[in-house]
Amino acid sequence: MWCPFCNHDDTRVVDSRITGDGMQIRRRRECSSCASRFNTYETPELIAPRVIKADGVRESFSEDKLRNGMLRALEKRPVETREVERAIRSLLREIRSVEEAEIPSSLIGEWVMRELSLLDQVAYVRFASVYRRFEDVQAFRDEIEKLENEHPGKLDERQISLLKNQAREKKR
Repeated sequence: MWCPFCNHDDTRVVDSRITGDGMQIRRRRECSSCASRFNTYETPELIAPRVIKADGVRESFSEDKLRNGMLRALEKRPVETREVERAIRSLLREIRSVEEAEIPSSLIGEWVMRELSLLDQVAYVRFASVYRRFEDVQAFRDEIEKLENEHPGKLDERQISLLKNQAREKKR
């Protein structure tokens, strides 16, 4: 590795550590010529399969599209960033573990909906409404009913109860 300060091509590793998310290795290096220290990061190069869109078009998998779609669905929802990142990492592992050279976008969409249903039910319905192209209120009802059947009695404790607040308002 060359030194970014003096361009000397001999540096040594002083320290190596795995980053907090476990997806990179941070290496502290020192130049043998000028003694300057700097960090480098190593990330494994994993090749994701190509994506076959609904219209038959094939394109490279885009982690940015996956992340943006999930973040759009989770916008203004009470979900911690670390939980979102955990879900995205899980999806990336699943996508990269596919042994096929191509994967249908519909399969990726189903996996995203599975992760969103575990993170936040409102985000799940938002994503499903776009992904499945809901055309009427009944489609929303059907999807919500399906979600309730899959996760019966699961209350989101992060949500503020509107009924409790209304009861307090009446007492005042």
